[in-house]
Amino acid sequence: MAMIKSALEIALERTKDLKADPKALAATEARQEGKRLAGEYLADPAEIDFPARFSSISKDKKEYAREGAFEVFVSRIQLPISAVANPDADLAPLSAGIKVLNTTPFGEKRIQATFDQLGGFLKQYLEDAKRVEEAIRKQYAPRLKQKEQEMSARMGRPVRIDPMQDPDFAAFYKQNVGQMRDQYQDALDKAKADLAALCGIKKED
Repeated sequence: MAMIKSALEIALERTKDLKADPKALAATEARQEGKRLAGEYLADPAEIDFPARFSSISKDKKEYAREGAFEVFVSRIQLPISAVANPDADLAPLSAGIKVLNTTPFGEKRIQATFDQLGGFLKQYLEDAKRVEEAIRKQYAPRLKQKEQEMSARMGRPVRIDPMQDPDFAAFYKQNVGQMRDQYQDALDKAKADLAALCGIKKED
């Protein structure tokens, strides 16, 4: 009686003759090289000569290394979380790095123009975020005060509620701030797409 083979054994037999695509492996390695280089540069922009290092990558790897480096750079272009963020300082090394990846005529000027706009855009976001938060707190204040009075009456002592610890306020805050962030994020994604086009980065389907 023939031995019954396990599903694992059958799968191993079917795949034993399959070999990894050398081109795909080379592309992955080149992308990783680009990512590592971009990461090292961003860790210490003053010490790492990114243009020279990127230029030294062999021609057959450069396209994929460009994709990897671009992915790292563009991932750092984000809406600020902290009110003390400094968009101009944060964007400076990213602008310099992405200019090196440019593949279009006059692309460096267009990249610089995009980053100039991004600097103003992110500052405007911080201002709008502050205004929205102040408006939310002001609008919710009467309701919060009522809750404090009710809790004070029940507990027999004054009670103060941190708005962010109040579930209703937190939900109200998240909804309103979320709507503003979504609008800004859409515009930010468009800017990233423009930068990708200038660097010859193909959009994945």
